[in-house]
Amino acid sequence: MSLEADLARWREHLTRFAALLGNPPDRHATPAPGAAPGHCLIFAPHPDDECIVGALPLRLRQEAGWRVSNVAVTLGSNAERREARWAELLDACAVLGFGCIRVGEDGLSDVRADAVKPEQVEALAALLTEHRPALVLAPHADDDNPSHRGVHRLVVEAIAAAKVDTVLALTEFWSTQDQPNALVETNIADTARLIAALERHTGEIERNPYHLRLPAFLADAVRRGGELVLGAGEAPPDFAFATLYRLIACRAGQPVADLPRRVFPAAQALSSDLLTS
Repeated sequence: MSLEADLARWREHLTRFAALLGNPPDRHATPAPGAAPGHCLIFAPHPDDECIVGALPLRLRQEAGWRVSNVAVTLGSNAERREARWAELLDACAVLGFGCIRVGEDGLSDVRADAVKPEQVEALAALLTEHRPALVLAPHADDDNPSHRGVHRLVVEAIAAAKVDTVLALTEFWSTQDQPNALVETNIADTARLIAALERHTGEIERNPYHLRLPAFLADAVRRGGELVLGAGEAPPDFAFATLYRLIACRAGQPVADLPRRVFPAAQALSSDLLTS
């Protein structure tokens, strides 16, 4: 594809984004045949992570009828902003159609991989035991933020403590992960919805308009995912935006196997059996 064609394609994307950001349409496709709808828990280190890594849960909700709940593990380090961040999170999740679960009154504090507290693990294990989610999202072990690394360890230990059967989807933001095995496309409308939800975190984007940079993050996942998921030297996917995950099957709380490497284009509706095949 020529440079002129690439630029024309980006201009088209940006024009459509401008039209969609104010009120992106919701998709309520007829769930594809497969297993019964499940429940997904997103263990978010901070309010806003549910938008940044939310492609797979969003598509499962819209295309397979899943219920999605965001677990606010923390409400940030600034105690004076926690109530405002909770309110912003409720607004963002309303855009995505996600529920919200608050861990304690103010979320957990001082969540770090090198200082995990038993009561923190117990709090998350209790949620897992109550909800028995078919899919759990958490940052990968080396996501380069102390709270992200802390939440990874908390979730892994909580899954073990609760002894649940689930699929753990490792996410990335602050640094990339080495072995992603799922590349999940979002079309223009769904990408716009993620950005519109992220925009609801008004206090955060006032200091850093990172919602405007989310398309670049999702576009880079396509570049990387074409090689890491499809294989070195393979033709890259013919779409603009996607999110990378590493999907790991857990049985009785223990990881047993990575799921096969797959690309999930937006043109093909997701079904619940993607977590078993």
